[in-house]
Amino acid sequence: MELIRKIKQSEVQAQEIIEKAKAAAVEQAEQGRQNRQLLLEEAQQQRKKAIDAAVAAARTAGSAEVKKLKKQAENRRRELRQQVGGKIDAAASKVMDHLGG
Repeated sequence: MELIRKIKQSEVQAQEIIEKAKAAAVEQAEQGRQNRQLLLEEAQQQRKKAIDAAVAAARTAGSAEVKKLKKQAENRRRELRQQVGGKIDAAASKVMDHLGG
């Protein structure tokens, strides 16, 4: 009788150990899932920050390039006006001389 009681007691203890192990495995799995979720959210935030920083840097660089190109275009227009201004006056003078002569 004593042996049967000890066997049954051992079976109950074994079942309790199995249930505790299952619960611990479920808890570990849930903690792992939560950790992965947190890491994913953090990575997404870092990615968004990096994209925002890259966009801001590109916008700044683009604005600087636009200003530079506008300045170059204005300087080139000024140079062309100076070059052409004298030629227009000379051509107009020739036309007037030709018409008047």
